[in-house]
This record gives sequence, structure tokens and C-alpha cells, in this order.
Amino acid sequence: MFIKKIPLLILFLLISVVSISQDKAGTFVYEGRVDVLQDNKVVLIGTASSVSFNFTGNECAVSLQSIDSWEHQNYIVLELDGKYLGKYTVQKGAPQSFPVKVTSNKKVHNLKVYKATEATMGNVLFLGTTAKLTTITAKKKKKKKIEFIGDSITCGAANDPSTIPCDEGEYFDHHNGYFAYGPILSRTIDVNYLLSSVSGIGIYRNWNEEGSDAPIMPAVYENLYLTKDTSKPKYDFAFQPEIISIALGTNDFSNGDGTKERLPFSPEKYVSNYISFIKMLYKHNPKAQLVLTNSPMVNGEKALIFENCLKKIKAEFDADKSHKPILIFKFKPMAPSGCSGHPNIEEHKIMAAEYGPFLKKLLNEK
Repeated sequence: MFIKKIPLLILFLLISVVSISQDKAGTFVYEGRVDVLQDNKVVLIGTASSVSFNFTGNECAVSLQSIDSWEHQNYIVLELDGKYLGKYTVQKGAPQSFPVKVTSNKKVHNLKVYKATEATMGNVLFLGTTAKLTTITAKKKKKKKIEFIGDSITCGAANDPSTIPCDEGEYFDHHNGYFAYGPILSRTIDVNYLLSSVSGIGIYRNWNEEGSDAPIMPAVYENLYLTKDTSKPKYDFAFQPEIISIALGTNDFSNGDGTKERLPFSPEKYVSNYISFIKMLYKHNPKAQLVLTNSPMVNGEKALIFENCLKKIKAEFDADKSHKPILIFKFKPMAPSGCSGHPNIEEHKIMAAEYGPFLKKLLNEK
């Protein structure tokens, strides 16, 4: 689970929001881990974070910019009237215009701009649109919400080589969070979602890092940008999901790059850190139903140890009557065929098909 440390340079952030919010004029809706600035500009931070709006006419354009402490390309996905238009490269440097042409006869259209890459791969700044905006209102039926906490698998990392082949380019060139299992199943069962995920991250150690300085998930989760940078805004926990799905362990079990010294996996540290992390989650999301998952990429003896650890974590909270009972979901083993040993889009669809009915049933239970 390769992870690059890419510091973020955004010195002008003014208002921090997360979850689903709407500007006062009622023309833009923001979802996911985002930072909203003045004049409806927004920084798309987390995987599949988005800005959407309604407009009239046959065409429009959106202005986007890739921002980071070092110049590089980034990626977004455009969805028009609920239909996937494709994954697009936001080139490094100056803001770039992305034209959108309407093909349907609808009077009012909806355009959604998603970030295809993850939080630690730099950010995408939405600067505005040429569209003739109309009011965008929430649907009458309030959707239920799921938060997906995880690593590169949850990010949809390395699942899409359609822009650049797997053996070329940068790690983030192959990301497409729109087609990660969480967003796929959320669209299928019609729920709102939030991704809090980072490639290479774990519960007590990362893919190739361990020790007190490692930016493990418990150390970064409460920060909006999913880093240990204390100058960045805090996560506001406004999302308040009905379900929090946690898929962490692939990197704790990993052998790393095979060259850096790596201690044997410690079930005790894994279980202890996981329990502390759950207590943190309950502090911010007291009504949430927690679901712990295994990993389709951890097999053999490690898979048995993994399952045993999850059972111990669940057992720790079995007597807790102040929260909903913790559940465990097991993905089937998978031999991934995406880039750098990750699941590809089709394999994410398989994961979504496995997990979606379980979550849907859980949400519909009275």
C-alpha cells in the first residue's frame, strides 16, 4: 500500500465544513471533506468530495485548479444529470476550464464535480462556473448516511488506468474515487456518503511506517485534511452518519517495502489502538452503528489472525448498552488486478455488490 507524503499549501482557507452543506444563496451543495472559501470557491480535499449545482441552458464550464506545495496534476470526475461523463486531468499551474455540453431535453440540469484522488495527493480548487445557476434544494426524502473509513482500497486508489497506464506516471494518476466500493454501493442503495480514507494508513502502523510519529488513522482522523498538520482546520463531525464502516488492517498486516525494518504484526497493539479509535468515534458520533470489516487482500494465516482481532475488539464493547452493537462484515478473498496490487473498478463493483445489501438491510431495520 504505497503512500506518498505530500504536504498541503493552502494559506487562505477561511471557513471549514464537512459533510453536506449548502451556500446561503442556495446555488451550490458541498459534500465530503471540503473547505469552503469566499465567493463559493471550495477546496475538494477528501476522496469523492464534491460540489454540485443546478443550471439551465445547453452548456456551461467549470473552473478548477490543482493546488499543493509542489505543482502536479490532479483528477476529477464529472457527473451530469446523474450520468458519469468521465475522469478528467486538472493540469498543474493556472486554473483550467472544463466545458460541459448538455444532450438531454431537461429544462434544469445538475452537474456534480467529484475529486477522484485522495486527501494526501493534493487538492482541487473549484473557482466557479459560467452556468446560468438555479436554486438547488435538498430532496424531500432525507437520505441516510454512511461514512467509510479506510485505506487505499477505500480510496479507490490504483483502480483506474484509463488516463495513464499502470506502469507509467505517478501513484495518484490511477485513482478514481467515484468508482471505489463505498461510492458505488452508496449510489446503488441511495444513501449519502463520506470517505475518510488515506492510502497506506493503518490502526497502529502504516504500510511502511511505525512508531509514535507515524500518521496512523487515529492520529489524523480528527483533522479535516487527514494529516497531522495542526495548522489545518479540524473536522467538524457535522455529517453524523447512521453507519460508520471501518476497513483498516491491510497495512498493519503488510510487510512494507521489504527493505525497511518491519517488526512482526502485533495483535495486542492492533486491538488496543482499534478500541481507542472506536471510543474516539463514539465521542463524536454517539448514535452511529459501527461495522468493522476485514480486507479482501489479507489472506491465509494473516486473515485468521485479522478475524480474531476483530472479534476481540467487538467483544470489548459487547457490554456497552449506550451504543448500538458493533457488527463485523467479511469480504471474500480477492486476487486484485488493478495497478500496484490494488482492486480495479470491476473488483470494486464486486466488493460493493457483496457489502451493499448488508448495509441496506442494516439501514432499513427498525
